[in-house]
Amino acid sequence: MSILDSDKIVTRLRAAFNHGNSRQQLLALATHLIHDAGPPYTSVYVYMLRGDELVLEAFSGRETEHTRIAVGRGVCGTAVATGDDQNVGDVRAVQNYIACNVFTRSELVVLIRRGSHILGQIDVDSDVSDPFTTDEERAVRQIADALAVLL
Repeated sequence: MSILDSDKIVTRLRAAFNHGNSRQQLLALATHLIHDAGPPYTSVYVYMLRGDELVLEAFSGRETEHTRIAVGRGVCGTAVATGDDQNVGDVRAVQNYIACNVFTRSELVVLIRRGSHILGQIDVDSDVSDPFTTDEERAVRQIADALAVLL
């Protein structure tokens, strides 16, 4: 069972959309609701794809200096380059890892896509190693899929 209640988060996002919340407000709400689930969700970032670069548009948790990431760089850029979500249990083992902070031990990146078109991604950092189960991945995927429709 997932720590993250994705059904509740998707319902909140749809309600915000129906009340006229802007794209930026929806992205910010998504990051806050995921982060509010608590550990292992230490920090949550939403990067949107602009050309060959991922641009940070919302976050909850620790700030990051990485507001732009080239496709192919780090875990986030690799997700876009390969078209595959990334679940990295120990970021210290990743050769091209871009550290948001010294405390992060694992990272889950789930692509936001419409069909085969990648719009962006939800990037979740955790201070513990290997906390993201397939249930957690599925929950974040459900939120990413909802965002793909609402944006």
